[in-house]
Amino acid sequence: MSTSNISRRNFLRAAGLTGTALFVGLYFSSNAEEAKLATADSAMASDIEMNAWIHIDTNGKVTIFSHRAEMGQGAYQSVPQIVAEELEVNLKDINIRFAQGNREKYGNQVTGGSSTIRGSYKNLLKLGASARVMLISAAAAKWSVPTSECYAQSGHVLHRPSGKKFHYGELVEAASKLEAPKDIVLKNRSDYKLIGKPLARLDTPLKTNGVAVFGLDFKLPGMLYAVVERNPRLRGKLKSFDASAALKVPGVKKVFKIQTGVFQTFRDGVAVVADSTWAAIQGRKALTIEWDDTGFDHVNTADIYKKQNELINNEEGLSARKQGDPDSILSAATQKLDVVYETPYQSHSAMEPLNCVAFYQADKLEIWGPIQAPEWVQDYICAQFKLPKEKVIVNMTFLGGGFGRKAFMDYPHEACLISKETGTPVQVVWTREDDMTQGPYRAGITYRCQGAIQDGQISALKFRMAGQNIGHWQGAPKDKPNRSTTEGFLAPYYKSIQHISFSDIPFETPIPNVWWRSVYASTNGFAFESLLNEMAHLAKKDPLDFRRAYLREEREQKLIDKLEEVSGWKSKKNGDGFGVAITECFSTTVGQIVKVSRKADGKIRIDQVWAVVDCGWYVNPDIIHAQVEGSVLMALGAATTHQITFKDGLVEQRNFYNYPMPRINDMPLLEVHIMENDANAGGVGEPGLPPFAPALTAAIFDLTGKRIRKLPFDMSNI
Repeated sequence: MSTSNISRRNFLRAAGLTGTALFVGLYFSSNAEEAKLATADSAMASDIEMNAWIHIDTNGKVTIFSHRAEMGQGAYQSVPQIVAEELEVNLKDINIRFAQGNREKYGNQVTGGSSTIRGSYKNLLKLGASARVMLISAAAAKWSVPTSECYAQSGHVLHRPSGKKFHYGELVEAASKLEAPKDIVLKNRSDYKLIGKPLARLDTPLKTNGVAVFGLDFKLPGMLYAVVERNPRLRGKLKSFDASAALKVPGVKKVFKIQTGVFQTFRDGVAVVADSTWAAIQGRKALTIEWDDTGFDHVNTADIYKKQNELINNEEGLSARKQGDPDSILSAATQKLDVVYETPYQSHSAMEPLNCVAFYQADKLEIWGPIQAPEWVQDYICAQFKLPKEKVIVNMTFLGGGFGRKAFMDYPHEACLISKETGTPVQVVWTREDDMTQGPYRAGITYRCQGAIQDGQISALKFRMAGQNIGHWQGAPKDKPNRSTTEGFLAPYYKSIQHISFSDIPFETPIPNVWWRSVYASTNGFAFESLLNEMAHLAKKDPLDFRRAYLREEREQKLIDKLEEVSGWKSKKNGDGFGVAITECFSTTVGQIVKVSRKADGKIRIDQVWAVVDCGWYVNPDIIHAQVEGSVLMALGAATTHQITFKDGLVEQRNFYNYPMPRINDMPLLEVHIMENDANAGGVGEPGLPPFAPALTAAIFDLTGKRIRKLPFDMSNI
């Protein structure tokens, strides 16, 4: 079960990936942006690190080493679907193995920012095509015929004039001796057989028959189990603890203090180690602990938003972007808006609780678990334990949801600390209460948004945000604005509106905050698009036509046309409320229209949502549909059912009984439409979330005349 940290050459040989197999990979030469190709033999000869690999054995089985995590977003399906297209193999003949964390070898391995496909699809296409060309060349040489007479299909190379064929396994030894081709001609999209098709996901059977290994499934011989009691107040310290009762719980082996890294600070806790998770939890309950909370802010939610409101009303903040002179325009305008929007703190609450296995040994430290950012974990653990990179091995399992939380380093750090203390492999498990009360969270943010109308047109926009900056926790300069201040705002607006400014007003609390699905676009989008809806009303313009006047690029115009067409926007009936929002996130634009009505019981219901997605080049439409559906449901919860609140430095929510998730009957009817074009690929895992809340609140205003500027709100009390 243990993986040795061995040389590249020995790894290839030990894994059986040279000699009688074809092994093709990508690498980046110094300062090069585009990947180059190499075979295993040429890589070893030149001491090249390859960062995306395919391997074909003598049976024709294709193995792909995926450098990104699978947490439900579909990378486990999309990556092989891309490779299989150009390689001309059946998906059933592809096997995927998660690569270990190694920035030098694999480049960016962070599964976040909806970046897996948009950041690698061109290289993956090239990788598959290169292997195919080499196999065709090997077959042509065996037959002594021109390569132009040969073609690949379903894992075989065929000779068109004679009908002769080899399966790939018969060609790999000869192909492995060839140089990787330098010039590759990729297929036209019109010729795709797999890409763009709604193919069934490869991981679905694994996740339904129990074969898929998630973090909680992973086991090592002699492994112990641990939970940690952490100070319930943010930044509190441990004064003392009595473990005598805990050590009497059957199965409890050891109890000791640990300090876990939370960005650049440390969190005190008491680890309870046992022969089962259940025993560890029971031992934790028996602990007697005295915490020291003196000298730390005991934050309250009301105080957070009071301070943020004071800041946006009294400070200009750090300029993130400015064009023209919006202040002068706003000062002189007679028709203008000056409104405040508030968004709440949110927990990630992935269905799979946080967990991690670590085994600290004399010569290495190895980690296994549901990890979104293996190379970040490797970097952090190396620094904390003062170990060289080759001594810290990070292995990914399947993730039961991540949403940014599992790109953080605290829970792997805990597992490593506990394993070092016990001298055994250890699995640390967080309960739902641990996750919900300790964070990190999506930050709650307050926005002051101003806009001016002149002659029915937008003459100026001004946005100020006051909220925690994730970068500050990572050591970013505090005199620089949050780099995500404008996230979610569509670029074409900068061309059509002359006077615009964005500023970030620094705001800090002891509350740890981190990435959450769509990051700052999830909160920015509510403020930006809500203001545009209010501006349209002030100008007495249709909200969709209002946007059309400023989003003049062809792609945005077509997206608006599609929204109007599929929703029946122009044929709205009395008693229906319609709202629209359009946001951009991770190179994908998503427009949504929400329809609401008041039912016989007097309550407002969401009747339908229409989502139009322009993500450019894409792989699998079913995955896009699933990601937008999940994003809409997550956005619905964040807008109407749950939030994290603080009282005297304590988190008030502990589990789903007071952090209620939307139920299946809350999910509205949803149509997802994908725009077809040849633009570069954008992300799809996150961009479906930001437009929902502003579209929903606009629909409620259309129906009731009531503006909602603070989230979350109770749908039953409107």
